[in-house]
Amino acid sequence: MLFRSGFTHFQPAQLTTVGKRATLWLQSLLLDFEELEFFLETLRFRGVKGTTGTAASFLELFDGDYTKVKHLDEELSKRFGFEKVFGVSGQTYDRKIDAKVMALLSNIAQSAHKFTNDLRLLQNLKEIEEPFEKNQIGSSAMAYKRNPMRSERISALAKFVISLQNSSAMVAATQWFERTLDDSANKRLTIPQAFLAVDAILLIWNNIMNGIVVYENRIHKHIMEELPFMATEYIIMEEVKAGGDRQEIHEIIRVHSMEASKKVKMEGKENDLIERILNDDSLKLDKTKLKEVLDPKNFIGFAPIQTEEFVKNEISPIVEKYQHLIGLESDLKV
Repeated sequence: MLFRSGFTHFQPAQLTTVGKRATLWLQSLLLDFEELEFFLETLRFRGVKGTTGTAASFLELFDGDYTKVKHLDEELSKRFGFEKVFGVSGQTYDRKIDAKVMALLSNIAQSAHKFTNDLRLLQNLKEIEEPFEKNQIGSSAMAYKRNPMRSERISALAKFVISLQNSSAMVAATQWFERTLDDSANKRLTIPQAFLAVDAILLIWNNIMNGIVVYENRIHKHIMEELPFMATEYIIMEEVKAGGDRQEIHEIIRVHSMEASKKVKMEGKENDLIERILNDDSLKLDKTKLKEVLDPKNFIGFAPIQTEEFVKNEISPIVEKYQHLIGLESDLKV
């Protein structure tokens, strides 16, 4: 189990674990996956309904027998792999279908972009990095750099896909009556481009996850720099239990915290908050117990249990169900 600082506003917050943070990335993808499964299960085929959706073309062909038209509609749909058929349509199927497809692809792109945001910030902290090939050039100007090029590719493609979503929504909203030609002209651009871009996103993402690097010692160093501040709430509670006045204790801890923070920020020194508290005779807490409390595992809540339950209950069943699709590898030029 690997601890690390959580972040709110990109400021160090309560501890979490590397695995728990990864579940947040997975959770976004899980929502996308559930949406995909539902979409496929409920997707309808237009069928054979003629030029304006009335099936008038088949009236004479089947001597006015509507049951034969219905049978043809259903049989043709099944041959194309669809279990459900639109009961009514204009000349085209409802263009909300295209808008829903684009919304789903946009959602996948959003999940991917969020992941790359987090990874690039963590790479800046030198805690977690995307793969870096032996002969890869990190920067054309600065040879020492290891730029997160894969993540940047994903974020660029994701922005493109997200921008396309609005185009299909506009078509669905502004189509006239039974059909105008602008709908098909639009979808011939947006839908293929979005699918190709999302395909590239997933290939790059898969490549990153197959070679992602975690620097445990660096993470531990950052935790120990912030852990003393996280322990202040515990210290205040223990002092109050020992009979101290909460306001007075809060002020003592606040002053020590500000001084320790000054040492770190202004002088570049180690965080000495705990040493200051241990050496303060006005505080009555059990100082031996304080040292025991300063174990990162005391500050991660139920993160390990949440992670295990999430993977077991939500992710593993999907992996088992689609085991035959797992194993794709992608070779990228970087």
